[in-house]
Amino acid sequence: MDIYYLYHMKVNSKAPLFFFFLVVFSISCREDVDKSSLQEYDGPISTSINIYLVQSDSAIIRSDLKAPKQLEFANGNIEFPEGIDIQIFEKDGSLGTTMRANKGYYLKEENLYKGVGDVKVKNLIKDQQLQTEEIFWNPNEKRIYTDKFVTIQEKQTLFNGTGMESDDSFSNYKLKNVRDSRTLLPGEGM
Repeated sequence: MDIYYLYHMKVNSKAPLFFFFLVVFSISCREDVDKSSLQEYDGPISTSINIYLVQSDSAIIRSDLKAPKQLEFANGNIEFPEGIDIQIFEKDGSLGTTMRANKGYYLKEENLYKGVGDVKVKNLIKDQQLQTEEIFWNPNEKRIYTDKFVTIQEKQTLFNGTGMESDDSFSNYKLKNVRDSRTLLPGEGM
């Protein structure tokens, strides 16, 4: 009876069965993975809707930024995939300059905004307008610039060129590589 009891105990024991499945699963689940095919996620870490950011100095608004959508990335960069509107205010608080682009970016490392697509800059005080496909705004240096083709309308005169640099109010600009200029006809404009 002692032999029967020992045999019966070994047969009913769950320990050998557990070890059998552990060996089978460890062999069958092991798969060689090509580590070069694994990619680190570099997409947005957060999404915000209807953004309104205000920059002020001594309780006076200096600029504001509006965007319908903002995507923030782990490196601190921000994308505005549905467009960006920036307004820059004069020292007396009046609106002086507006900037608009179909798509915008904020590059954190350079503290630089980039607008692409149908970019338009308007100086409301001097009645000047700029149109280009790409522009950069450096808020620290208070300047805007591009090396792309630019059309500038200053009152009734139209200037075309490649490359432009200006203060961020777009009141003092330098158009590089001027191609042509002409007087606008009545009813014509940007």
